[in-house]
Amino acid sequence: MSWSEVLRVIAAPQIDASSSIVVSRRPHIHQIGYSQVVGRGSDSVRCVTSLLELRILEGPNLYFPRAAVKLTLDVSSISEASDDAVLRLARRIGLRTTRPGAPGSGFRQRFALRAVERLVRAIASEAGTRRLAVRVRPTSDPDVLVVAFPWRHRGRARALGEAVAHALDALPTPDVEAAVSAAAEEVAAAEPGSRPTTITPTIPVVAVTGTNGKTTTSRMVAHIARTSGLVAGWSNTDGIYRDGVLVEAGDYSGPSGASRALGLEGVQLAVTETARGGILLKGIGVTRNDVSVVTNVTADHLGLQGIDTVDQLAEVKSVVPRITRKDGWAVLNGDDPRVLAMRAVVSAQPWIFSRDPDSPAVREVLGHGGGRATTVIDGWITVLTPGADPDPLVELVDVPMTLAGLSRFNIENALAAASAALAIGLDRADVVAGLRSFLPDAEHNPGRMNFFSLPGEVSVVMDLAHNEAGLEALLEIMGGVRRPGARLLLGLGAVGDRTDELIDALGEIGAKGSDVVAIGHKEWYLRGRTMDEIDALLRAGAARVGVTDIDTYRTEVECLAALVERAEPGDVVGLMCHAERQEAYDWIAAHGGTPDSAETLSSKVRAAGEG
Repeated sequence: MSWSEVLRVIAAPQIDASSSIVVSRRPHIHQIGYSQVVGRGSDSVRCVTSLLELRILEGPNLYFPRAAVKLTLDVSSISEASDDAVLRLARRIGLRTTRPGAPGSGFRQRFALRAVERLVRAIASEAGTRRLAVRVRPTSDPDVLVVAFPWRHRGRARALGEAVAHALDALPTPDVEAAVSAAAEEVAAAEPGSRPTTITPTIPVVAVTGTNGKTTTSRMVAHIARTSGLVAGWSNTDGIYRDGVLVEAGDYSGPSGASRALGLEGVQLAVTETARGGILLKGIGVTRNDVSVVTNVTADHLGLQGIDTVDQLAEVKSVVPRITRKDGWAVLNGDDPRVLAMRAVVSAQPWIFSRDPDSPAVREVLGHGGGRATTVIDGWITVLTPGADPDPLVELVDVPMTLAGLSRFNIENALAAASAALAIGLDRADVVAGLRSFLPDAEHNPGRMNFFSLPGEVSVVMDLAHNEAGLEALLEIMGGVRRPGARLLLGLGAVGDRTDELIDALGEIGAKGSDVVAIGHKEWYLRGRTMDEIDALLRAGAARVGVTDIDTYRTEVECLAALVERAEPGDVVGLMCHAERQEAYDWIAAHGGTPDSAETLSSKVRAAGEG
């Protein structure tokens, strides 16, 4: 069998044409499927190991502002190869003068970065693509690199990605030079395939991202748009909505959500929630937006898709403002240094929001950036414009989502939403009316800081609270409505795809911030873990602050029922609710509970402050 024939075998795996292929014998890489292939030689059979993942990104992504291919490659064939082998590869791909360093050394790892980039360009050039942008990044594993390049035709792009891996697999053999030529031939012979499906919007788009608050902020912007009389379509983690009506339930915070929201009949403004997973796994579904919002960046979902640090997560989130139109606005949290730093990579006009009117971020953007700011002055949400008097929009006490100014996080969400609504061109009076009428209830903001009153003077607060910052915010709110002498009872839980450290930290934060804590598991969100594993991690965190008396329940509703039964007049029950939101609403209603109005919330806050 010739090497070209071998490549033909390799290039024809059974794969999902819409997403990715994965080949790996590494235990920490999740395998999606890709079969063993025949190696060179009449009798030899080996497993291709260089290609760990080939992912087609349909739109703007971490690497390029347009559709791209992302390869995850095991480059141990370079790291471990002899000097003679790597020098032959270097000469073949045009690296005439190079010092690759000893096998396994840091210098060899740096050489691998250069060599892989040049290999991609060499194969593409010989296949007929003369100019190709290539990005290469290291990972936490020194033998694994991520390579990305833009694409116009899916078939050719996929073939190029596979061909790069084939050439790397040939490095230990005497045929490495011929393998590069054979790889180029395979790419040249590949069918072009379809073009990217990225949508160029024809209506205004507000794109919201961040770690916490993006769902609430996007809902608020859409609500303000509807208040102004526009037909708004929006996508978020709950589904696709048209003019306030759920069209399709599901997590639509990825590219398909944006395209669906834009495609709804009669929509005049689209509001898209953009999560990290969608950016990393498929890219953003639109070529640009008119206004972007970044709420904050905190630790969440670390250790997934190669994102191991908060700084790396911030880089992912920055993709959203990077594709904001130059004459549009990037609404950035001036109190979050990582978000504020995104100003350096965006071309849109900056609109900062900050709770502090004298913050350096506000001074800078007004004094030098030619931008605007939204802040709080004397208890009023206020817009600042260079060379003009402050414009007070509405008092915090009249914005229900801020819980009479109690909720720090929802103050920030309100500032962000007001900024985005004004930036997209909505009328000032409509912005004020929208802020005043958006309530923290199941109708306007399901699953986010929903307040209820139950018989016996017991308050219940439900929130997603899926990470450390979210749980701290929930406990802050619970404390803000607790009457003097009353207790906080917390239903604690975690989804399975968080790191051990994060789940452990949730246990510590929850136990330290409440008087009674119980664990309510999320059976449909274990994501590879067992209930016992999550239980042990939460208990370990709680034990560090001396809390060991913890009951465990299999569901969130069972946990809620148990805590309400233990509650006394004035107590506040908080539930970290992810899996059984509607079931929890139904249980509360069946037991005489009612949603709190804005007036009821204000009275609870006042009663709590009397102590």
